[in-house]
Amino acid sequence: MYMLDTTNTNNYSYTTKHLEIHILGGIRTNKLESLRVTLSIQKVKQHQILRQSIDLYNDNQVEKFIRKVAERLEIGTSVIRKTLQELTHELENYRFLLISNEEQANKPFVKQLSASEEKEAISFLKKGKLLERTNEYINKSGVIGEVNNRLLMYLIFTSRKTNNPLHCISLGSSGTGKTHLQSKIAELIPEEDKVEITVLSANAFYYFNRTELQHKLILIEDLDGALSVLYPLRELQSKKRITKTVVHKDAQGNTKTIHLTVEGPVSVAGCTTQESIYEDNSNRSFLLYIDESQEQDNRIMNYQRLATSGKLDEQSEYKSKEILKNVQRVLKPIKVINPFAEYLELPQLVFKPRRTNSHYLQFINAITFYKQYQREKKYNKDTGEEYIETTIEDIEEANELITEVLLRKSDTITGATRNHLENLKKYLQENKQTTFTSSEIRRNLRVKETTLRRYNKQLLAESYIKKVKGKKGQLYHYEIIDINEYKELKNQIDKALHDCIANINLATSS
Repeated sequence: MYMLDTTNTNNYSYTTKHLEIHILGGIRTNKLESLRVTLSIQKVKQHQILRQSIDLYNDNQVEKFIRKVAERLEIGTSVIRKTLQELTHELENYRFLLISNEEQANKPFVKQLSASEEKEAISFLKKGKLLERTNEYINKSGVIGEVNNRLLMYLIFTSRKTNNPLHCISLGSSGTGKTHLQSKIAELIPEEDKVEITVLSANAFYYFNRTELQHKLILIEDLDGALSVLYPLRELQSKKRITKTVVHKDAQGNTKTIHLTVEGPVSVAGCTTQESIYEDNSNRSFLLYIDESQEQDNRIMNYQRLATSGKLDEQSEYKSKEILKNVQRVLKPIKVINPFAEYLELPQLVFKPRRTNSHYLQFINAITFYKQYQREKKYNKDTGEEYIETTIEDIEEANELITEVLLRKSDTITGATRNHLENLKKYLQENKQTTFTSSEIRRNLRVKETTLRRYNKQLLAESYIKKVKGKKGQLYHYEIIDINEYKELKNQIDKALHDCIANINLATSS
């Protein structure tokens, strides 16, 4: 048996005692029902060459080709037939090898933890003050500031392993680091558990394999790039599966209807500057508002300077990332039961309470799930199903983290407008003023005219500010109607969450 030489991927060669054959352009791996190739065939050490495109699985074509070669090169048909049969066999084997290599290359990478890595990760999860230590490691991994948001996002990403994952949208002005925060926290999630997307076509989601997205984290860099798939994305979040019916022609040419189904659950994270445009998606997600303060700017710029000067401990950052990724790998699917759920009531101020209440309970479950190595495993007496239970500590930690989220969910104005209003209050208090003009705010708070006009329009419509006539010939002045309204709103939410804990303590002590 002679060997097929595939050194040159565009020009395989197969040489026997009598013939020298070249397969020009290689072979295709996508149509196994045929073996169409372009052959260049000649007698050994002869210059007369015959070139022909042929399907080696088509017997009629092969027989005609054999006679043509025999006539042109003056060689026996039996020699040519035997050579082509052997070549076909070699090409078949090589094609199967190529397909196998492609499948192996496209196979998702799954890291197998060593015994020491697994022990270290489990030890990390078993120690006390888990959330506090996790936040410290997130900081060590290179996530600067955003103390609350970064831990919230990490826990939301962790929830992908549960049957009811959470979702989040990072909101903020352009250039404030929304995508940066998301990508840095995503670096703490194993590569095999996430799908990073920049742009999606309208039908992209329907062509994933049925279970390819199950318990995956879907990261969308900018929701503007996913406008065409927002509807199926919402359905995947809510119903945990999407189905599309398409018309398909079978091998016989018959038209039939087939269903393309992709199953979840998935955890979805995205970034945008346009909060109001994505309201339907926002309702299904935790809204994380990026810290746009001067202090955060200083922290980030200082980090950038350290990175540029080579003074960062990159080894420590890498180690922190690997530990947190390995922690994710050792978390096992397990049911979480919250025995205190009936005592947990959201503040009445929260908009869309049904969905927000579900998010609140799921977030508590996510914390319990993350602490699974600190919980005693219990078993359902009827079904034998394994589960762990939520503790009061989990609820207290959830309340502490989720206060800002609930506060934003209770607000009647957008996050950007709220940030502006709070900056405005701070400015007026520092300058001991009660009124202000648009030109004054543009100048001192460095806000663009169009942006300020949009803020003022919403604040006037929602009765947060009012117009006050200035002196004759002067510009309109504005006045904040209630400078303490946001503090009072926060106090009401804090009280409602505190009352939940008090009710649980009362019920469990009696």
